[in-house]
Amino acid sequence: MGITIEVNKKSRELRVAEPESVSALQNGHYGVMRSGVIHLSPEEALYLMDIRNAKCYDEKGNELLFNDLARHLYSKKLMARYFTYKDWKDRGLMVRPVEEAKGNYGKNPMKKYPSGKFTSPKYSIEGVLFPDDLVTIIDDESVGRELYENYWFGQFGSYKAEQRGKLSKLDIYETLFMLKHCGLHLKNSNERKIRRYVKGLRSDLPYMYEVYEDWRLRGFILKTGFKFGTHFRVYFPKASPTKTGEDWVHSRHVIHVFPRRNRMLISEWARAIRVAHSVRKTFILAIPGAKRKAKAKLDFLLYHRKNGGVETPGKDDPTFVMLSLSEEEHIGGGELAEAIEAAKKLGLDLILAISDRETSVTYYRVRRIELPGSRYEYYEIEWEQP
Repeated sequence: MGITIEVNKKSRELRVAEPESVSALQNGHYGVMRSGVIHLSPEEALYLMDIRNAKCYDEKGNELLFNDLARHLYSKKLMARYFTYKDWKDRGLMVRPVEEAKGNYGKNPMKKYPSGKFTSPKYSIEGVLFPDDLVTIIDDESVGRELYENYWFGQFGSYKAEQRGKLSKLDIYETLFMLKHCGLHLKNSNERKIRRYVKGLRSDLPYMYEVYEDWRLRGFILKTGFKFGTHFRVYFPKASPTKTGEDWVHSRHVIHVFPRRNRMLISEWARAIRVAHSVRKTFILAIPGAKRKAKAKLDFLLYHRKNGGVETPGKDDPTFVMLSLSEEEHIGGGELAEAIEAAKKLGLDLILAISDRETSVTYYRVRRIELPGSRYEYYEIEWEQP
């Protein structure tokens, strides 16, 4: 006997009352049991109709097909939520409404990063800013070489060929940092003028500098992440361009800056993560900017695998909480930050589930980073295979 779903169009209530179906759905952890009746969420009802051939009827006995019910129950991101729910279920894993969360599960410890301390160089440094290029040139060969070899500021000579040339080139972030912390003097500008200029040129550049400065003051080296589709690549404290081997040739982390007030197409944002992962780099997300109210409703509690089996509601606690997204939608930095904060309050790592145009779902796991002494929060985002 098939499953019959009853829908009350006015209240939007979805019920299954037939005893055999109630028992089967309860064993499969669908819905909520009240007075012998299973009450379903929209995603559960649509899944049962799509996969389990359930039939749905309204209070007048009229049959509703999948689209009829979906149109009646429509809410923002309904299809994104349905396709991500379906994909997790199709993997043999359990999904429950986020409203069932009970307190803080304590399953999202922060990942601690090492921290050093920046020591300012003791040179007399002069340079010239070329504002259209956002680059500063230091033509004192000895100073430029020492800045590069001892502090890894700028690029001396040519990239990976320091012997070719005698100029040192500072990018705009290095320029601002050295003006503020290293006694750099520009023959044609100063820190105040540069800040005013770059703010008019690119509204997000001040936020980029905040992140650069935050990591630099803790001993990390930040260089351009252009080749990897992100803003910065990161070397851990004590890294040096004079070292040979893996520490010099390859960074292992990249940082992408996503200010709270910015918005980005999901596909573009996910592409940056994929590029980083394809070259075996950890993707770090920075969300600077003043906190402001932003809507961020999490979607589902996710149960995962354990000891060759699967976690089950009622017996186990969930492992993750999901935010359902689609390839074609935009997300704001503030919205994403609020979702991460909501997951933090539940004590669960956030899973970003992105449904593409073919309804294939890609999962990314968000983990908080502890950067000692920082007033900002940063997050590792890694591809997750359920």
